[in-house]
Amino acid sequence: MEVRIGRRVSRGMLPLLALHTLSEYYRSDRKPPVTAGLIAANTLIYLRPSFLDSFLPSIDEVWFNPHLILKHKDLKRFFLSAFYHIGEPHLVYNMLSLLWKGMQLETAMGSAEFASMVAALLALSQGITLMLSRSLLLFFDYERAYYNEYAVGFSGVLFAMKVVLNSQADDYTFVHGVIVPSRYAAWAELLLIQMFVPGVSFLGHLGGILAGLLYLRLRSSSSGSDSLAILIRGITKALKWPFKVLQDLFHFRRRGRISARATRSNVWRCQACTYDNLGSLSVCEMCGTRRSGNDSSPRFRDSRGLPLDELRRLRVERYGR
Repeated sequence: MEVRIGRRVSRGMLPLLALHTLSEYYRSDRKPPVTAGLIAANTLIYLRPSFLDSFLPSIDEVWFNPHLILKHKDLKRFFLSAFYHIGEPHLVYNMLSLLWKGMQLETAMGSAEFASMVAALLALSQGITLMLSRSLLLFFDYERAYYNEYAVGFSGVLFAMKVVLNSQADDYTFVHGVIVPSRYAAWAELLLIQMFVPGVSFLGHLGGILAGLLYLRLRSSSSGSDSLAILIRGITKALKWPFKVLQDLFHFRRRGRISARATRSNVWRCQACTYDNLGSLSVCEMCGTRRSGNDSSPRFRDSRGLPLDELRRLRVERYGR
């Protein structure tokens, strides 16, 4: 079913986006206005209604192209390219993502701080993408691949928002069917989208992730410090993050609910059920067996006097819940 809206023909996805947005706002106790405004702005720019058509530049005038931006100092391409989308699926996917992330962040931060954060993430993500493409040209001569690439869309800002949203998360999430630690969800999505969705802007998404990391770094720094030094340190730490992520994922263990801060030196293994416990615990969190004086000893004492088979059965039941 096709529906003509403004100067474009919708194939049914835009009405579904509108219904979903209204439903989420109706169920929410707080109605975040900045998130709604961003969704409306992106949608109106895509639809180009007649009363805005004469004021809005065409997509050919706002493509994010590093060569044209630097050659002509074109700030229009630098900022407006994020609000343009090449098709209905592109727009709807990004706006649904913005709705989910924006409602959580704006509710937690407040509208004024959220609006300033979005503006900062937009400038940082576009700037880092521009810097990366220019660096690849200078050092590796990747001109065709990235320096002359044309891209539009809000996804760079969305990747940055995902980094901010998951920065303090200790749980796990699904990214296109793959379970990963929430803190690394943006990196997983970056790789999976690049593998399975042809034509996406790798540098644009990577720039968004680095922008989110840099924003968190700058926000956590003291206001009295030298801003240039903070910026340099933030960029350095952001560029080191991919290597830290790979290192953490390489050493990631799925067994045991051990804190990310725990190290091998303060972990002991229960001799009854082989569960890994924090060193501060004297009783196994899984089966209740008391910690023996020598962890390598085969002897153990159960605080409840249960036999080994019963302890193993309890362990299976607890994992199965």
